[in-house]
Amino acid sequence: MEIIDAIARLTGLSHEGRLRAFREIVKAGQPGISAGDLARRLKIPPNTLSAQLSILSSANLVTSCRNGRSIVYNADLPALNELVLYLIEDCCEGRDEVCAPILDAIQSVRC
Repeated sequence: MEIIDAIARLTGLSHEGRLRAFREIVKAGQPGISAGDLARRLKIPPNTLSAQLSILSSANLVTSCRNGRSIVYNADLPALNELVLYLIEDCCEGRDEVCAPILDAIQSVRC
């Protein structure tokens, strides 16, 4: 991953509304979630959500497709995985005590 891509993805997630939206999209799983359902779930106006989703899409964190009159959003999980791996890559510089807490936390999280 290029640093510019990591910055774009981190920027995409660096707002409370976008992070909340992204988390809900991830929770929705493979069927995805419509923009209308997401706006209701987050209790935010559709036009505000639209702006947030546009930024997440530009950061390559979500994909969208039209389903009738609705636009359905899905998380780009490979892009998320790539970002997480980029952030922890070479973090320990050969020192287990640096990465061990991160790796332990990852293993203890239940998806």
